[in-house]
Amino acid sequence: MIMASTKQLASLWLGKSLLLLIVVVLLYSAWIVYLVGQPLFGVLLLLVALAVGVVFGWRRFYTVRFVVPGMITMLLFVLFPIIYTIYLGFTNYGSFNLLQYERAQEVILASRIVDKASSRPFSVYAEGDQHRLYIGDGGQGFLSEPAVLDGSPVTLVAQSHVQPDVPALSKRDVIKIRKALAQVIIRLPDGTEMQSAGLRAFAVIQPEYTLQVDGSLIHQTTSKQYIADHETGFYTDEDNQRLAPGWRTHIGLDNFKRIFNSAGIRGPMWSIFLWTMAFAVGSVVFCFILGVSLAVVLQWPHLRYRSFYRVMLILPYAVPAFISILVFKGLFNQNFGEINLLLEAMFGIRPEWNTDGSLARGMLLIVNTWLGYPYMMLLAMGFLQAVPEDQKKAAYMEGAGVLRVFFTITLPQIMPPFLPLLLAAFAFNFNNIVLILLLTRGLPDIPGTLIPAGETDILGSFTYRIAFMDSGTQFGLAGAITLIIFLLVSVIAYANFVAMRRAQGTTV
Repeated sequence: MIMASTKQLASLWLGKSLLLLIVVVLLYSAWIVYLVGQPLFGVLLLLVALAVGVVFGWRRFYTVRFVVPGMITMLLFVLFPIIYTIYLGFTNYGSFNLLQYERAQEVILASRIVDKASSRPFSVYAEGDQHRLYIGDGGQGFLSEPAVLDGSPVTLVAQSHVQPDVPALSKRDVIKIRKALAQVIIRLPDGTEMQSAGLRAFAVIQPEYTLQVDGSLIHQTTSKQYIADHETGFYTDEDNQRLAPGWRTHIGLDNFKRIFNSAGIRGPMWSIFLWTMAFAVGSVVFCFILGVSLAVVLQWPHLRYRSFYRVMLILPYAVPAFISILVFKGLFNQNFGEINLLLEAMFGIRPEWNTDGSLARGMLLIVNTWLGYPYMMLLAMGFLQAVPEDQKKAAYMEGAGVLRVFFTITLPQIMPPFLPLLLAAFAFNFNNIVLILLLTRGLPDIPGTLIPAGETDILGSFTYRIAFMDSGTQFGLAGAITLIIFLLVSVIAYANFVAMRRAQGTTV
């Protein structure tokens, strides 16, 4: 009994220690995330740490312990990305506004101007563990005092001196200590201070901008004043010229106003939305028709080698989708692809699959149908087993043909179980950006747009290109478009839900 009690006590303390360690790690992570400028994520980790400590630390919350891990996972990987993406839609976050205000100011103040007129070559001489620097191009120059160059900042006084007649370090050896040389300041007899301006010269280097008491910046050469504009997230002068980098700031509804007021954004976005709907609906319809048709053929009892046909027709479903997409990308190559070679040999035509928008969209539907029909075929083969043979035989005896039996008996009985799966397929294809990015990358581009937009882009790939693929990534604009897409998808999903409930004979 005493041994069992000791084991239970040890197990209890081990569990408490592990819980304490997890909570401490989460709290430390929250603090680190907060310090790097992500307060929202830091607060979220803090709440997670408190929830874990309270729920797993008190017995009264025992029944909740089985639900909390799932809730935390959903909070971190589902709700937080959605909320954070929507939050970005109200900011100017982008490639020119990545930093916080203080960090952007530091980067601008770190900019330096090299006085080319003062540039002089230099040589480095080793004296045991120490080094001397000679500033000049031979003859009379300036030789510094010896010092250990270990990478720490150091100021060396140099005096007028004839160039030493001992061998200087080679360029290869100078390159090895280039980081240490970057920390060296040479002070000449007249008080001029020189710094490394590369691997070949030292020169007078001064800050390009100076910070004023009121927070503005003054350019050392032009004397222009730049004032921090927190509405746009940039330092700007009187001519509205901006200094890069900028900083993140809240801009309210500006991204949404830009979307709806700019024809260069609104036009392609509407066109892409219509194509997204057509792509999702067309993919589902074509996959359903082809899959069910093949399933009906494979159910024919007099068909020989049915097992072989089933295996061959399921192969597209077994092969990873990205491999099939890349294979089709080669087959549809308009210059060297096998499909165009066959069409030219047989009909004398070479369709421009990659440069004609309509043909590119048709190619996407063809490839997506190939990738999706095996799933529909497998489902249909199972659902067809549930259709009573007696009903079909009775219809045949009454003189009904094959098509009439299918559309009046078979199809109405397999549609109810098919309907939710068709809706799921529609939702999947509505955001099927993998196919778009691998096969066409959204090309060909729509002319006259202010943002990257292609004729084969769907809403998901369109947003992805704005956020990650354009030379000037615009995360804030992408977040605003994502919110609009989220609202549209919500409306469509609710409409599908209503339609499904009505098809099943219930009311919402």
